[in-house]
Parts: sequence; structure tokens; C-alpha cells
Amino acid sequence: MQELDTHTFRLAVAQFDQAADAMHLDPRLRERLTLPQRSLIVSLPVRMDDGRVEVFTGYRVQHDSSRGPTKGGIRYHPDVNLGEVAALAMWMTWKCALAGLPYGGAKGGVQVSPHTLSHAELERLTRRYAAEIFPIIGPDKDVPAPDIGTNAQIMSWIMDTYSQQVGYAVPGVVTGKPLTLGGSLGRDEATGRGVVSATLEALRHLNLSVENTTVAVQGFGNVGSHTARIIQEEGARVIAVSNSRGGIYNAKGLDIPELLRRYHTTGNSLPDTKMGESITNEDLLKLNCTVLVPSALSEQITVHNAAELRCRILAEGANGPTTLDADRILEDNGVFIIPDILANSGGVIVSYFEWVQSLQRFFWSAEDIQGRLQRIITSAFSRTLHFSIERKTSMRMAALMSGIDLVAQAHLQRGLHP
Repeated sequence: MQELDTHTFRLAVAQFDQAADAMHLDPRLRERLTLPQRSLIVSLPVRMDDGRVEVFTGYRVQHDSSRGPTKGGIRYHPDVNLGEVAALAMWMTWKCALAGLPYGGAKGGVQVSPHTLSHAELERLTRRYAAEIFPIIGPDKDVPAPDIGTNAQIMSWIMDTYSQQVGYAVPGVVTGKPLTLGGSLGRDEATGRGVVSATLEALRHLNLSVENTTVAVQGFGNVGSHTARIIQEEGARVIAVSNSRGGIYNAKGLDIPELLRRYHTTGNSLPDTKMGESITNEDLLKLNCTVLVPSALSEQITVHNAAELRCRILAEGANGPTTLDADRILEDNGVFIIPDILANSGGVIVSYFEWVQSLQRFFWSAEDIQGRLQRIITSAFSRTLHFSIERKTSMRMAALMSGIDLVAQAHLQRGLHP
């Protein structure tokens, strides 16, 4: 399919092919798992505040449902396309399987710059999108969540639109909702907390102390900001952070709570916080640090800059931030990679907790959430590390092979109908 032929989708398929080769995966399963199970492209006419009607394009891709309902975020971004969404859905399948969640992978998005829309326009767009994907979503079918450009308010509108269609409140149709609508404690920080839990396990494995650890975080959105705050609370020194507009560096360490306070009062401009010297996103990747956390967009670390990275651990907070060619360079240089489907799985793990709570109408404490999240992440890290050592393969291939194998087993056990 020509629409799928994007850099991000090619990266996801290349990773899958490499893992499938090492596993000697059944060719019939290989062909089935390369392409999504279901892809929906929708046209979204929206009445703007000035009376014009503007048409946006939306997507929802369900990669695999052999292990349960599909699960994945919805992003609002001008670069959203079918290939990107399909790649992210594939990664979600392996991520859910690796964490032991009863889900397959999905992803959705709308090709739009949400910051250019008024609150009312954003609501009309969201409700139209929810109405168009209504036939294929549901608490037992496909459960969306927030992603880049979306938030709890967007999830509330989707939940309400779906509920209006069926005639009663269905909080389990989405996760990442506000607490008042059945959201879960700890959901906002879940991905960042998961990144930190996996990073602490990597530090222990490498016999590195947290107190002597320096951290650089590319991307200061939900994932990056919570990662920076929580890992500082654990005793590490965060020396640099950045967003799409640039970043700051302070070798003595940044006070993350104070930085967050200033960041939000300066219109999300990190250099304007005056807490460090200005650096670019590219410069941040090349800083001498113990842990580098790319938590922005995909394909940030490539063959062109991988050799210049000077971190000991690469903890992938973003999806697909490292290309396969870059992987090989980093491995040759002794960089310990915590792959995205392991490092950033905290978000979908706590989304699973929220989904369970919504279905049961029974809610857990923040301590329960954090404890359960840590146990699942550390167990997945331990299993992946053991697999990596036993099979003499990289952490990325160990994670992919483990996830793919569980999905393949589900297909083989269910059989083919009719």
C-alpha cells in the first residue's frame, strides 16, 4: 500500500523483519503481522468559528486484536499520516504483549495543528472524529487514549460523543480521562514514571549509582517533564532539557520543579526561563551524560549523529526515536539501549489500570497504581535482559522477539476462521 510507505512505517517493518528473521517466524504469520488488521481513513468537515467549513483527515489503525481489544493513543499533529499511525499501532502491539497486557495495538490521529484552533473548533473537530470512528471503537473493541496534541479534555469529548450514540455513559471507551469521569490517579505521569523505573533497573544492571548519574531529556512535554522531575527525585542530576523551540543546559543540574514553574509562565520557552545556557535539540543529543532520554518525535537518532552520542544509557521515551543503522553504531560504542516498547510502556500500563477501574467502577489509590506499574515494568525489564543475555542479542531485539512471539502464539492457538 503506497499510503503506508513512510519513513516511520519502514522503520517499524524493518525492526519486525529483523526480529522475525532471528525467530524464524512462520511466513504466514509474518505476512499477517506486517500489515494492520484494519485501517480507517475519515474525512472530517468542521464548521469554523467564522462560518467556513474546513475538511480535515483523520485515521484509526488497529494492528492486531488476537490478544484482546486494541489500544492506542490519538495524536493531533500536522504531520500525521497513515504510515506513521500504522507504525505506531504495530509498536503498540509488541509493547502490550511485552508488558503482559490483554491488548493488541492501535493508533489514531488527525492531520491538524491543534494550537491554531479555538476551543470550540477543537471540540467540533473531536466530536466529528469520534462520530466517524464510532463503529470500530468501544471498551471491548478498541480503546483510544491521549497522545501528542491531545489531552484529558479531548478524551472527555470522545467519551461523551460515544456515550450519546449508545444512550448511556461508557467511561471505559477511552483512557486518559479526567478523574471526575473515571480517570485513574497517576495517569498523567505514568509514561515518565515508567521510563524512570526502567532506567533505574538499567543503572543497577550496569552497577552505576543514581547519585552520580547525569540525565539529558529531549522533549519537555508530558513524558519528558515527568521523567525529568521523577528521576531528579530519585537522586539523579538533570543537566539539560529541550523542546521543539530549543533547550537549556546547566552542568550543575536543573531544579526541575522551579523550571516547570517558570516554563509555564514564559509560554513554554525553555531559554526564557534563564536557568541555563541555550542549546539546540541536536546539541542536547551529543552531551556527555549517563542517561539520554529522547522523548520527542521518532527518528531523532540516525546514522548521521549516532556516533556523536556520549551517553551510557539510551532510554527511549518516544516511539521509534532511533533508526536501525543508528542502533548498530550505538551498540558498537557500548551504549545500553532501553527500547521504546519497554521504556515508555508505563502509559499503556496505567491506561490498562484505568480501563479495568472503569469497567469495575472500583478505584485504586495512587500508591496502588505506582506499585503495580513498577512491578510490571521491572518484571518486563528483567525478562528482556535475561532474553538478551541468553540469546546474545540486543535489548531491542530481545524486546521485539518476546512481544512478537506472544502475539504469534495467540494467532496459532486461535487458528484461522473460517
